[in-house]
Amino acid sequence: MATGLGRARALGALQTIGASSVGLVRADSVTNEVWLTDDLVVRLNRDASMRLHREAVLSQVLPESVGYPQVIQHGGEAGSDWLVTLRLPGVPLSRAWPTLTPIARRDAVHQIADRLKEVHRTPCPRLDGLHDVPQLLDPAPTGGQAVQRLLNALERASVLPNVDPSVMADASTMVRELAPSLDPFDAATIVHGDLTFENILWDGAEVTALLDFEYARPGPADLDLDVLLRFCALPHLHVAPDYEHLTKAADYAEVPWWLAEEYPELFSHPRQLDRVRLYSIAWDVRELLAFPPQEPLNRLHKHHAYQRLSQNLRGTHYIDRFNGEASVHY
Repeated sequence: MATGLGRARALGALQTIGASSVGLVRADSVTNEVWLTDDLVVRLNRDASMRLHREAVLSQVLPESVGYPQVIQHGGEAGSDWLVTLRLPGVPLSRAWPTLTPIARRDAVHQIADRLKEVHRTPCPRLDGLHDVPQLLDPAPTGGQAVQRLLNALERASVLPNVDPSVMADASTMVRELAPSLDPFDAATIVHGDLTFENILWDGAEVTALLDFEYARPGPADLDLDVLLRFCALPHLHVAPDYEHLTKAADYAEVPWWLAEEYPELFSHPRQLDRVRLYSIAWDVRELLAFPPQEPLNRLHKHHAYQRLSQNLRGTHYIDRFNGEASVHY
């Protein structure tokens, strides 16, 4: 979306609520277009959905301890909805992370764990309009039922140019083998859905908020590990371009272990490794369909979804590295 059109939309939203637009500037953002005044944040949806409307509904049930900013108003139609919230102090934690001391990093993870527990304890209200689910899994009483959409997607992927059908067949076999680890997949409490450090606000001393709940939905708490582990392994793929070069995976290597110390329940399932592997496959197949490979596997960029899917099958995935079973540099 052109910045000029985005600015016009932001001005329109501020005018709707009778707020001043003095000092309006555009902020870095990975998903939505975001504009700031001294006191307010205006977020503009970039696609044909009502994700921000869903987030406004969800904000009404989030515990105050999560730190979600007060919603002033939301509006607009599908594909052009907007959300205005109060502006809280701080910057994205991922921006501050490279310069934090190990002690400050450890303390930040402790604070994230406390807020995440509150999210995961909260029953999810009815939230319509999320058609593009980040992981191709559906709520169901059994894992076999939950993975059916994923299996259908693998079948579609098998006929894409530059995709080896045997790789998709192996992936389907793995999905079927891992599916019982999800039994049941019907939790009614909230998962954040996009838990990266881009969506956590840091004021220089503490975490002030968890932000951007547009992909939130009911699900098991450990579903949030999928995006978080991907972020820790490949953080430069999830941050604003101006500090991508400062964002290193080595700086996040301890985060999963610190989180496990503070929030052991999130890692306590007897088949936890199988579950997070299945979650990652369900993400990568969705991305593979969205961005089909333009070259054979051995010529693709190492971070392409098809490469990650193949790494999962070979046991050289970042999940295996976090589990101490692979020595792979990303």
